[in-house]
Amino acid sequence: MWVVKVGGSLATDETLPYWLDVLSCYGGGEVVIVPGGGPFAELVMKSQGFWNFDDSSAHRMALMAMGQYGVMMAGMRPDLEPVESLQDIRKVLNRAGVPVWLPERLLGKDQRVEHSWDVTSDSLAAWLAQQLLASHLLLVKSVQLDNGVVQIGKLIDSGVVDAAFTRYARQADCTVTVMSRYQYEFIPRLITGSAPVGTQVMGLEEAG
Repeated sequence: MWVVKVGGSLATDETLPYWLDVLSCYGGGEVVIVPGGGPFAELVMKSQGFWNFDDSSAHRMALMAMGQYGVMMAGMRPDLEPVESLQDIRKVLNRAGVPVWLPERLLGKDQRVEHSWDVTSDSLAAWLAQQLLASHLLLVKSVQLDNGVVQIGKLIDSGVVDAAFTRYARQADCTVTVMSRYQYEFIPRLITGSAPVGTQVMGLEEAG
């Protein structure tokens, strides 16, 4: 199973429809889509900076922002199914569909997930991968990385993934791949395992 986080930076990008097309066509029963926050979450951050409300409120609002993006994606491609619970994710997968996870209901009041901007949709996608025992996590980003491998520390230092990602990805214990927004045409090869595609994230092994 693949958990595919579609970055919020694609929310207004011309490549988004192509990603939704290939994930819908080739991901049935194999892919769960996790939306980023995009412009919806950016408004939450801006509002918190202006009004200085607490992080737990901002956390719930950011989860809702992910949900807005997810609903938008499902509206663009009606065969994608927005769902809220782990049970409903599994139901959609079992009938060979492609679920889009709306996280607020499941995580809005969950204190096990840090209420902080250090935990964004990257870490939440890894959290979901752990819950579903997924074997692969794919992060779709606007950034262009060299194919091959990259150390997780470099991704964090450059702001490609959030500060908490290492911890959540280690708990997920699955392969992590990063692809740029222009690599959607390689999704069939990636899902079938017929060829290595994208940038593999290294350095997630537990120390010691």
